[in-house]
Amino acid sequence: MSHNNQGVLLLTFCVMLVVTGCDQQGETATQPMAETGVSSANEPQASAPSLEESLKDPGRASSDQARDAGRKPAEIMDFLGVNSGMTVVDLLAAGGYYTEVLSLAVGDEGKVYAHNNEFLLKMRDGVNDKAMAQRLAENRLSNVVRLDREFSDLGLEEGSVDFAITALNFHDIYNNGGTNAAQAVLAAVKTILKPGGVLGIIDHVGLAGVDNSKLHRIDPDLVMQEARKAGFEIDAESDLLANPEDKHDASVFGELRGKTDRLVIRLRKPAE
Repeated sequence: MSHNNQGVLLLTFCVMLVVTGCDQQGETATQPMAETGVSSANEPQASAPSLEESLKDPGRASSDQARDAGRKPAEIMDFLGVNSGMTVVDLLAAGGYYTEVLSLAVGDEGKVYAHNNEFLLKMRDGVNDKAMAQRLAENRLSNVVRLDREFSDLGLEEGSVDFAITALNFHDIYNNGGTNAAQAVLAAVKTILKPGGVLGIIDHVGLAGVDNSKLHRIDPDLVMQEARKAGFEIDAESDLLANPEDKHDASVFGELRGKTDRLVIRLRKPAE
């Protein structure tokens, strides 16, 4: 079997196993109408609500808002450098929590691709497929496009994306497929990123020498090792989602669910 065929098989294997273990509007400022009935030329324009304000909008699902305290979405988007007008991808988006956060962050001038592979869409009787369909129903998030494709064929133009994120997925890619699978996924993402584009990785922290596969965790040093090997620069790390009470020796699906110590790493594709 050729080296290329081995890489494809490993990538297919890892994506089949990925994730198995696994929001007030601003008031509009107005001026009194001039006596002629024409508004003043100096009338101030209404400012767009901040991401923090948008995340509190009652139109956003209460289940998503309940997760915000543990995920700090506004702070995370700020750290990762997600801004209005960007083209972004939520990789292995599942039901789309971060998809909606990204939609609010990039605004009407931006675009969000909500990526899921076939396995994620079919798992547990299609729970993620149904959740994403409900989230996007009636064009509710008009700047979001579903991207139901495999990593081996993302269908996006090379160098067309400003930012990508994968949250709580990289551990499964690495733990189930090893370095070859990790490199295949990172290469696919690097290809679609613009020079200088950013990949954000969020994941459950694991310790070296521990069976992180069983715990659904990953050693942060391994993430950075794989990133460098794929040609990414380690731009910055954040402790926004750190939890010193997590001893890293228990499954992320037990009492620690939603409260694990999580790594947040900003990777950058080198500028050409």
